[in-house]
Amino acid sequence: MTNKIIASHNDGLIKTHQSDLDFIINKLNQKGIDSNQVIDNLAKFQVAIPSWALGTGGTRFGRFPGGGEPGTLEEKIKDVGLLHQLNASSGAISLHIPWDIPENANQIKSLAEEFNLKFDAVNSNTFQDQADANQSYKFGSLCHTKAEVRNQAIAHNKEVIDYGKELGSKALTVWLADGSTFPGQSNFREALRRTYNSLSDIYSHLPEDWKMLVEYKPYEPNFYSMVIPDWGTSHLLASKLGEKALTLVDLGHHLPNTNIEQVVAILMMQEKLGGFHFNDSKYGDDDLTVGSLKPYQLFLIFCELVDGMNQTANPELGWMIDASHNVKDPLEDLLQSVEAILLAYAQAQIVDWEGLRQAREENDVVSAQEILQEAFRTDVRALVAQSRLQQGAAIDPVKVYRSAETRKELINLRGYTQSTGL
Repeated sequence: MTNKIIASHNDGLIKTHQSDLDFIINKLNQKGIDSNQVIDNLAKFQVAIPSWALGTGGTRFGRFPGGGEPGTLEEKIKDVGLLHQLNASSGAISLHIPWDIPENANQIKSLAEEFNLKFDAVNSNTFQDQADANQSYKFGSLCHTKAEVRNQAIAHNKEVIDYGKELGSKALTVWLADGSTFPGQSNFREALRRTYNSLSDIYSHLPEDWKMLVEYKPYEPNFYSMVIPDWGTSHLLASKLGEKALTLVDLGHHLPNTNIEQVVAILMMQEKLGGFHFNDSKYGDDDLTVGSLKPYQLFLIFCELVDGMNQTANPELGWMIDASHNVKDPLEDLLQSVEAILLAYAQAQIVDWEGLRQAREENDVVSAQEILQEAFRTDVRALVAQSRLQQGAAIDPVKVYRSAETRKELINLRGYTQSTGL
């Protein structure tokens, strides 16, 4: 993708875009909202792209790759660079070890810098057995009854930290598949105690300026119990581990109808929210395109984030997409997800926060609802597009991607490949 292609695309849309932009700026000005500040905040917002999300995901029964997928870490970096060139908001990549081991850290860093990319949190993997491993994680990793299995999982996490240090990453994400499928299989208390002790060992290996992000999940792959099933257990572990340990919220890792925005608010109040894995779901951990099913919930979550970032001392947050693009072109899906995140962030910024505060104080439920829905129903797409335009990116990234026949180009370059690490 060349900057000339993007500029040509923008030239064809600029008249309509400017009209839309003038309309929303005028509307917000009448409400006393600084549109330029919203646009500046959007321009600064960066969402990390996970290295494993650049290929076609799958169902439980199969994968249907579309070709041109990245077969090496270098190709994955180039794909993220393409996304960032198109939307100016994908300036980081998050690696999953051992799926994407940087054989030469200096070369990988140099390549990332060419595309103006940084390395976000590194992710460990103890939910799969590796070919060269001496021990199996069939019955757990950090919670395992056998010390030799736990030690292998601990050593792996420390190795992941070491890889991250070489790349300039500042966080380790730990998600555990540990749990039980049948009653009686596991002692709940002992499993959690062993997990905490294992995490403590890993925590001691963290550099001073690093974070440990502790993820949770109520079910899958185990269907009777998970050792870290919810945000409360994650918060408990993070609190016991220390200041560098925080809870990571994956939007799909909740039971149906969980009030995720309230979870976010509580964690920020406790200064223990570490970041997000963005996706969407209908039934469970469906890993669908962000905002494709529950855009209002995404907006409400961002309302708590915007308010929390202004009203609490919660540490700086990490943002990452975690999805499975099983029937879409992965790059198109990622562009759509980043767009949905930015739209929700923009909408949350234009909430009448003072009016909402007064409505709450007066228990005026109707006004409170009207204030939130007024912001949600406001079309802020022109603000998001303007934040891209000011950085030399595309007014409409998906249209540019398609009009340039980018996937066809990637197939010509790479063949009908299937991405590694899925």
